[in-house]
Amino acid sequence: MKLLFPVLLLVFSISVNAQIADLAENISPLLIGEMMPDGNLSDAEGNATSYLELIKEKPTITMIYRGGWCPYCTNNLAEVGDIEDQLTELGYQLVAICPDAPDFLNTASQKEELKVKLLSDASGSLMKDMGILFQAPVRYAERLNRVSDGGNDGFLPVPSVFITGTDGEILFEYVNPNYRKRISASLLLNAAIALKTEWEGEE
Repeated sequence: MKLLFPVLLLVFSISVNAQIADLAENISPLLIGEMMPDGNLSDAEGNATSYLELIKEKPTITMIYRGGWCPYCTNNLAEVGDIEDQLTELGYQLVAICPDAPDFLNTASQKEELKVKLLSDASGSLMKDMGILFQAPVRYAERLNRVSDGGNDGFLPVPSVFITGTDGEILFEYVNPNYRKRISASLLLNAAIALKTEWEGEE
């Protein structure tokens, strides 16, 4: 009996640590049909919000990006921001989440004049539960620690896009371990249109 507790503790520790992959190619993201986890997020003013409460409001397109310091991320956010009005007309809301601390969200927004609602998951807890975190190369460590106000101990998310219903179910996703390859605005818009058409057909 004395041996059982340490063994269980070891198994639990391995399970928790496995949620952050060693490489981007080895992540295990949530799949279409699975439910999104909850998590506490903050906007640029530091106002806290529950992720699940947020996506209950309407069908949601959630973009996960590496941070405002990443030009691939800000360029992709700007591209998708250009179709935000069309997505809104279809009934969606668009949010983007990264590990940057709230103080650094405005930096990205001002740089590209982004229209997308930016939210902070500086601890990475929500992104970890989504299964998209991996251990960042050492060269990123200092920068990640700085832009997260010390909350990031060396992780990065694989850039991802999820479309969810108001119940939190994942209906569409795009997850690519190559951070240089992002979903195009046209592909995202077509996916959003297809899902809306499917919903209307079920009514």
